[in-house]
Amino acid sequence: MTEKSIAVRKETAPAGREEMRAPGSYVRPAVDIFETESDLVLMADMPGVEKENLDISLERGLLTILGTVKQTGRGGVVFREFSPVNYYRQFTLPNEVEVDKIAAEFKNGVLNLTIPKAEAAKPRRIEIRS
Repeated sequence: MTEKSIAVRKETAPAGREEMRAPGSYVRPAVDIFETESDLVLMADMPGVEKENLDISLERGLLTILGTVKQTGRGGVVFREFSPVNYYRQFTLPNEVEVDKIAAEFKNGVLNLTIPKAEAAKPRRIEIRS
């Protein structure tokens, strides 16, 4: 996939609501982005997040993914080597996508977003006339 298709927001240049988030409270989920002829497919790993604690929003071309991990366990903590973390990631979407047709699927801690390309952005073959 080319860099032109989807841009990752820089951590040093927060926008809007991001400025109000406490540093260190969120981690960036690992993300893979694939491009097909008709779609961009984003896969984000967010172990420990339940579907009801996942928030995906799109505002002015800025895709925001926020996953909250709820503390689970039986009884009080005696010893802990792993602390649950919340996930936060933003992407700037290109203008050549169909934002009304974005589809999300979440299964086993993996978020799959399918972002359809607009017809103008899809590759097409140009015939040569003689």
